[in-house]
Amino acid sequence: MDLLSPTPAHGEALYTEELRSHLETWKIHDVVILRGGELLWEWHDKNIDRVGAIYSCTKSILSALIGIAIEQGHMIGIEEPVTDFFPLAAADDERKHAIRIKHLLSMTSGLEWPDFDKPYWKMKRTNDWITFVLSQPMAHAPGEAFAYNSGGSHLLSAILTKATGQSTYAYAEEHLFQKLGFRKPRWNSHDGIYEGGAGLHLTSGDMAKFGQLYLQGGLWNGEQVIPRSWVETSTTIHHKGLAHYEPPIFGEYGYHWWISTEAHNGVVDYCFAKGYGGQYIFIVPSYDLVAAIRKEPEGKSSAMAAKQLLFRHILPFCS
Repeated sequence: MDLLSPTPAHGEALYTEELRSHLETWKIHDVVILRGGELLWEWHDKNIDRVGAIYSCTKSILSALIGIAIEQGHMIGIEEPVTDFFPLAAADDERKHAIRIKHLLSMTSGLEWPDFDKPYWKMKRTNDWITFVLSQPMAHAPGEAFAYNSGGSHLLSAILTKATGQSTYAYAEEHLFQKLGFRKPRWNSHDGIYEGGAGLHLTSGDMAKFGQLYLQGGLWNGEQVIPRSWVETSTTIHHKGLAHYEPPIFGEYGYHWWISTEAHNGVVDYCFAKGYGGQYIFIVPSYDLVAAIRKEPEGKSSAMAAKQLLFRHILPFCS
């Protein structure tokens, strides 16, 4: 299935003068919209799709890989303790024995990680990222509180590497990227571990394909690439997350996926992968729609522009 092969430009009428102005004002770089599994409209500010950083959208890709690895028997499941992979992790605090895979996926490990991922930047300046994350003190019991933690995502990448005996990139290439026909992904690594919280570079077209895979319940060309049960559980709300954050660029949280209900956003139920500054993969089941949007990263609040594009232009056009 090549969703981005030449097709009739069904969405040409979407490209109004108003939208053209907004794309410029909002510093949007790329838009790929799929509806019903077909390309509805594609736009790129440089007239060509490019491999680029997707930042924390990487987390949702990693979530899919964890689901695949569990299905293949490389991991016991979401209840497996992190100390099965890092036996010395609880040396300084017995409560760390209670941290499970599910807690890393739902950002509820209990590790102290304040100021919306601020320790992530400190982690990146150290030589041993894994030790840095595992040595953080416990602020809460696992499962009790949400704290956005890219360090925990990096632990998941390290766990996947230990469990499968392959690098995260090699495992992704074999079980996901090749199956969807991704175009030369790049993935940053440190000390032999591919970065779990960010670091992946994809085309916007491949971002859309990944969203379509989830919209189809993990099925691609007749093959169950990701277990349907994992697609469902990873996009189910496991914590209220950042539902009350203003502006409302986030939502509630699943397993490395954000979820926003109509009650939260006033428009429609959907889930999404989100990267720094407004990189999004939106999945809107009631519209049978996927939208991959990339913009100039200018900070957290500027990410609202991508949501405005979805709410003010894309969904009304598809109504």
